[in-house]
Amino acid sequence: MLELEAGEYRLVLDPERGGSVARFDWRGEALMRPTCGPSIVDTACFPLVPFSNRIAHGRFAASGRQVGIAPNMPDSDHPHPLHGFGWLTEWQVVSQDACSAALEHVYPGGEWPWPYRAVQSFSLRPAGLTMTLALQNLAESPMPAGLGFHPYFLRAPGTLYRGLHRGEWQNSDDCLPLALEEKAHPADWWDGQAIGSRAVDTVYTGREGGLRIEWPRRGIALAIEPSENLGFTVVFTPPGAEYFCVEPVSHMTDAVNSSRGDSGLAWLEPSASMIAHMTLRAEEIDGGTKNQMNAAPAL
Repeated sequence: MLELEAGEYRLVLDPERGGSVARFDWRGEALMRPTCGPSIVDTACFPLVPFSNRIAHGRFAASGRQVGIAPNMPDSDHPHPLHGFGWLTEWQVVSQDACSAALEHVYPGGEWPWPYRAVQSFSLRPAGLTMTLALQNLAESPMPAGLGFHPYFLRAPGTLYRGLHRGEWQNSDDCLPLALEEKAHPADWWDGQAIGSRAVDTVYTGREGGLRIEWPRRGIALAIEPSENLGFTVVFTPPGAEYFCVEPVSHMTDAVNSSRGDSGLAWLEPSASMIAHMTLRAEEIDGGTKNQMNAAPAL
């Protein structure tokens, strides 16, 4: 475990468990759900690399080759591999000091035919946390690529998620995209209704501005400012769970099998890299009255 502190923030990292965040606190209060069990899905947050969400049955064609990836959801028979490879492997500590750390994951090639290098950087300051994820293609051919962050948040009574989005993907029962419903203008995610009023596991597109989690009864809000290339947002609100997920990601679900020009999928040339980041900042709120969509400032 690596422990970082700055001002009123505390961050604990678990490099051996998928390069994950074990907990992220402000003034002694958990901003992410703290690690609560032995699985990677029990952690507070993990990285998504080199792709986000699901690939239908793990099969797609790229550059004239057929690619097949086995299902990888821990303790599940879910048929579609998801979230890439970084979350299921140990990351190496590259550097660390009192308020920053860098972790590295090198994939040599295999089911995913392209070797790559990924680096996570964490910068904790009195103003908040910036998490950065970089991906470099080490293969000799272009590689499809995507990045994202998978945080878990506590679902207390009255918890709100505020996010302006233009589109919502309608999914099959196993969470593959079927049709995109788009509005003329970005709209608040569900008009201020509390988490738990609607069960979803889907991707939202056309985000405008930052994201925001509010816990009115705790008197805390968390502003999330993703980088511009994390233009998609996965929202997961499982019925009856004590958590929910709001995941800034760079592409839609199953983007490698999509012909859409707005899928968000990147293609990295040999030796090329892509970088994404998100900044998180906590603040006090008074009974949930501060519902403005304030972007987190740059650190």
